[in-house]
Amino acid sequence: MAFVRISPYGSWATPVTADLVVAQAVRVGDARPDGDAVVWAERRPAEGGRSQLVRCAADGTLTELLPGGFDARTAVHEYGGGDWWVRDGVVWFANWADQRLYRVAGGEPEPLTPEPASPRGDRFADGDVHPGGSVLVAVREQHTRDNVRNEIVRLAADRPSEPEVLVSGPDFVASPRFSPDGRLLAWVSWDHPSMPWDDTVLTVRDLGTGENTVVAGGPGESVLEPRWRADGSLLFLSDRTGWWNLYRWAPGEAVTPVVVLDAEIGVPAWTLGSARYAPLPDGRIVFARWSGGYDGLAVATPDGAVTVPDLPFTAVGAVRAAGADEVVLLAGSPAEEPGVYRVTAEGEVRTVRPPRKLPFDPAYVSAPEAISFPSGDAVAHGLFYPPANPEFAGPEGELPPLIVLIHGGPTSQAAPVLSLAVQFWTTRGFAVVDVNYRGSTGFGRAFREQLRGQWGVADVADCRAAARWLAEQGRVDERKLLIRGGSAGGYTTLAALAREDTPFAAGTDLYGVADLEALARDTHKFESRYLDGLIGPYPEARKVYVERSPLSHVGSFARPLLVLQGAEDAVVPPNQSELIVEALRRRRLPVAYLLFEGEQHGFRRAETIRRALGAELGFYSQILGFPLPPEEDLETVAVENL
Repeated sequence: MAFVRISPYGSWATPVTADLVVAQAVRVGDARPDGDAVVWAERRPAEGGRSQLVRCAADGTLTELLPGGFDARTAVHEYGGGDWWVRDGVVWFANWADQRLYRVAGGEPEPLTPEPASPRGDRFADGDVHPGGSVLVAVREQHTRDNVRNEIVRLAADRPSEPEVLVSGPDFVASPRFSPDGRLLAWVSWDHPSMPWDDTVLTVRDLGTGENTVVAGGPGESVLEPRWRADGSLLFLSDRTGWWNLYRWAPGEAVTPVVVLDAEIGVPAWTLGSARYAPLPDGRIVFARWSGGYDGLAVATPDGAVTVPDLPFTAVGAVRAAGADEVVLLAGSPAEEPGVYRVTAEGEVRTVRPPRKLPFDPAYVSAPEAISFPSGDAVAHGLFYPPANPEFAGPEGELPPLIVLIHGGPTSQAAPVLSLAVQFWTTRGFAVVDVNYRGSTGFGRAFREQLRGQWGVADVADCRAAARWLAEQGRVDERKLLIRGGSAGGYTTLAALAREDTPFAAGTDLYGVADLEALARDTHKFESRYLDGLIGPYPEARKVYVERSPLSHVGSFARPLLVLQGAEDAVVPPNQSELIVEALRRRRLPVAYLLFEGEQHGFRRAETIRRALGAELGFYSQILGFPLPPEEDLETVAVENL
């Protein structure tokens, strides 16, 4: 029996170091089949956070497709997605540095689009190649001095050309997809103030006649992911029943349901190019669906029956058909990081890109427990991770501190997949709860819309309720409750701390919102009207914006705050962090601030991730009074006015 050391929670030595977390940040962003090969994108912090494309041939040979200086990442909607696509050995991709569209077919990448009028002014994403192979369509986001215009354009697939505008007018467009015979084009569009999970429209155009047909969508219906079948019918996702389920349409026919479940096949379209289902040639459809906080794969047969293969995956993405009865997908579980797999409809699995083998005993891994808990008259959800370290235990009679983790969005969700960024804390003796507060996805449209007009109220209440409920269950120390979040989660963190009755001892805000009014005036096009639904139209609801802004309640702050911010963040600009930091400094309240050069919305560079983790651990050690493990060389941060 191994000797177990007694040490304060938070101070436990762990193999899950900051360097290991950085290594995990080499992650797969998307995967696509190409004949017998599979291509995927790898984000590499050690290379400045760039995305490399890797091809795995049928014999397992790996080839890196992009030379140094190229980064397959688009800035459309600022969040990107649909950065690249592949066919017959050719890859088309948007390059991060100039946002031009490139083609690579075994040699050097060749630009297909002209130099924009202003640097990075023309951005491309979410493309599709015509069945004939000579042209392609893509979303173009064009930035001029006075305007941002989103359109669908057509251009040559194999040589430089001037893009031809096919679809213009809607505020946003996505998912342009050619029919198998190339005669029809489907796409999704929406207009301010809607977001793509609110109201979208699916349109099909006859490219010969120019006639448009509205297939689905409109007020109160979110339509996503149009995908053609070989027989000329069109599949798509719609939440018309309250859940993103699967439907079919064909020219001259009515829309009919294909898969209807109390589960979410779709996910919110923060990024372009998502793929949650894949039709197979024999009529079966392989799809992923969220239910009860967990994701998984299922198969629908042509007669409507749904089967669930026995698979270990609890988080799935990039589901794309590959051959007669197989799909390529990204998938992970509480025990393994995401990898790339080939999976048959019968549930046979072949690993294409294996998840990284953990360099430590699985006994260190804290598995998530799905929880539901009361929050006033409502119910919220979360994933609870208890401390896990086979070498250590806390002092007798003590309970662990709790980190309340708040996902971004806020239209997003906590995913039950192995994250060393979570295990970094649990192996040190922290408990973590990843909260699916009202407004999160994966629980249906009704749950998602409970945050409408209530951002800064319902989310804060649910995070407080999660901490309170776990303390009442005797699982965490009610005196050592911490809260952290990034982006929208950073706003919830600040809003929770900006209350005199806050239960939290301290918080960490990563690029969060401090001044809602400033954000409404100074953010990018994609989210420029997002707050209309979360708070109210601006400026009509200005009083609510001011009231809900953490900056308006600096006088109620009494807990230490750590703020981490990227200097090039276009989603939540640095002035948001600087406003709250300066306000707390003026009141001589405990605060620490780190600004990271070269980082955007979310940290991608190895040195940033490592420094941010060290700063946060050191911050909590100063607040809660536990010693840092001496064997770890982490750069901490000084807390002003502590």
